Amino acid sequence: MTLIATESLTKVYGGEVTALSDLTVAVEPGIVGLVGANGAGKSTLIKLLLGLLTPTRGRIQVLGLDPTADPAAVRARVGYMPEHDCLPPDLSAAELVTHLGRISGLPRTVARERASEALRHVGLHEERHRPVGGYSTGMKQRVKLAQALVHDPDLLLLDEPTNGLDPAGRDAMLALVQRIGTEFGISVLVCSHLLGEVERICDTLVAIEGGRLLRADHIAAMTSATDVLAVEVSEGTEELAARLAALNLPVGREGRLLLVPLADQRTYDLILGAVAELDLPLHRLDQRRHRVAELFARRENSHV
Repeated sequence: MTLIATESLTKVYGGEVTALSDLTVAVEPGIVGLVGANGAGKSTLIKLLLGLLTPTRGRIQVLGLDPTADPAAVRARVGYMPEHDCLPPDLSAAELVTHLGRISGLPRTVARERASEALRHVGLHEERHRPVGGYSTGMKQRVKLAQALVHDPDLLLLDEPTNGLDPAGRDAMLALVQRIGTEFGISVLVCSHLLGEVERICDTLVAIEGGRLLRADHIAAMTSATDVLAVEVSEGTEELAARLAALNLPVGREGRLLLVPLADQRTYDLILGAVAELDLPLHRLDQRRHRVAELFARRENSHV
C-alpha cells in the first residue's frame, strides 16, 4: 500500500497566499524525510495529511484513506508529534500520555499500559511520574514522541523532532526514530530543515520549495557516488597537492580534502603512488558522494 499520495494538491490561504501548488507525489512505507526551507509548505502539508486543513484543489490519501472526507479514520492510524509544545506542567508524563491514549479511544486500563510501554520505549520509564514542567527540553521531546506512539499507529508524523536539542540529544532522538522505523515496523515521516539529519536516518526524501515539489526519490539515489575522488592525509596536504599536479592530475581543494577527477583505475594508482613516495599517512581515499544539500544549491545557482 502507498503510504502517502497526493495529486495536484494545492492550498491557498485567504485567496492570496499559496502554500502548496500542484503537489503530486507518491511515497512508499519506510522512514521518509520531508525537507525544505522555512515557509516551503511542510507544515501545511502535515496539516493536510491530518485532515486539519482542507485542500483548495487536488486530492490526498494517507494509508489509502482520504483525510478530507474522513479525518477521524486517518488520525486513528496516525501519530503526530508537533514541533512546538504546550505540555501541562503539573501533569506527570504517565498521566499525560495515558490521557491522550484515552482521547485516542483506548480503554482506561489499556491506555495506562500503553503509556507505560511508550514511555519505556523513549527512555522515560524511570521519570514517568515526575511533573512534565520539571523536564528538560530533550525529555519533553520524548514525551511528545511517546504520546504519538501510545495508540500504536501505522504512521508517525514528526515535525522537527530535534528542535531545541543539543548535539547529543539530536543523536539520541535520531537513533530512537530510526529504531521505531526499523524495529517497530512503523512508517515515519520526518519533517526537518536539517538535511544532514534526513540523510542519516531516512530511506526516501521528499523535497519541496516554494510549495512545489523539487524532488522525491530514494536517499541512495540522491547520494550516489560522483566521478571525483576525495583524498585526505593527516599531514603534508600541500606537498601531496603539488605532487599530484606534477603528475598532470587536476586538483581541487575543499578544506583538508583534495578533490581529483576520477578518469579510470590509473587515477587511484597515481594517487596511492604519490602518497607512498612522500611517505604520508593516508586518512581517506574514496569516491565523493552527492549530498542532499546539493539539490537546493543547484536550484539556487540556476536562479542566479
